[in-house]
Amino acid sequence: MNGASREALAAARERLDALTDSTSVDAGSLAEELAAVTALLHREVSLRRVLTDPAQDGGTKADLVRRLLGTQLSGAAADLVSGMVRSRWSQPRDLVDALEELADLADLTAAQKAGTLDSVEDELFRFGRILSANNDLRAALTDRKATAPAKSELLNSLLGRRADATTARLVTRLVSAPRGRSLEAGLQSLSKLAADRRNRMVAVVTSAVPLSDPQKQRLGAALAKLYGRAMHLNLDVDPAVVGGMRVQVGDEIINGSLADRLEDASRRLAG
Repeated sequence: MNGASREALAAARERLDALTDSTSVDAGSLAEELAAVTALLHREVSLRRVLTDPAQDGGTKADLVRRLLGTQLSGAAADLVSGMVRSRWSQPRDLVDALEELADLADLTAAQKAGTLDSVEDELFRFGRILSANNDLRAALTDRKATAPAKSELLNSLLGRRADATTARLVTRLVSAPRGRSLEAGLQSLSKLAADRRNRMVAVVTSAVPLSDPQKQRLGAALAKLYGRAMHLNLDVDPAVVGGMRVQVGDEIINGSLADRLEDASRRLAG
C-alpha cells in the first residue's frame, strides 16, 4: 500500500487497538466478523468499488455499510468497518487487504490476551517448515480444484489439538482464501504481524544442532542490541550448517557458519 491507503490502514489499526483494549470486546469474535467482511468484499467487486469511490461522501458510504451489514455485525465490527470506508483508499483492493490484516491482528491480539502468542508464532514458523519440506502437502493445500471445506478438513487432521486454536484459524483462512498470495508469503506475513504485536523483530536462526537456553538468550540479546528492538527467534536445525549458524532478519542474512566460511575461502583461492 502507499499514500492514502497506508494512512487509512494506520488509522484503522489504531481504532482496532482501541476496541480490543476494551474488556467488553471479544477480539476472537471480532476477527471472525472482519474475515467475513473481507470475503464478502473480495467476492463483490462492485460493492468494494462503491465503498472506496473517492467521489462518494464518507458518511453516505458508512450508512451503506450499516444498512447492508448492521444486522450481521456486532457494534464494534460495524463501527470499525464504517470508519474504514470513510477513509480514502488508493485502490479498491487496498480496503480488502486492510480488512484481512485487521482480522489477523484481532486474532493475534486474542492470543496475546490469552498468553499464547509465543506459541502461535512458533507454530506458524514450524508449519511453514513442514510445508516447504512436503511437496505433496503443499500441492493438496494449493489445489484450485479442491474445495475450501476439503482443505479445512485436511488442516484439521494435521493441526487438530496439536496447535493453538488461533494458529488453526489463521492458517485455515490463509489456505481457504489465499487471495493471490503463496502460502509461504502468507505465513511470513502472519509471522511479521505476530512479531509486531510485541513490537519486536523476527530472526530465523538455522544451526547444526539445537541451541541451549543460554545460547538462545545470548543470541537474542546480541541481536536486540544490534537492531535496537526485541527479537523473536524462530529456530531451525540443519546438520549441513557446520560449526556455526545462519541468522536471517528480514532480507538481511548474518552468515556465521563454518561451511559458508570454507566456501568463501575456496572462492577466494580459486579467484
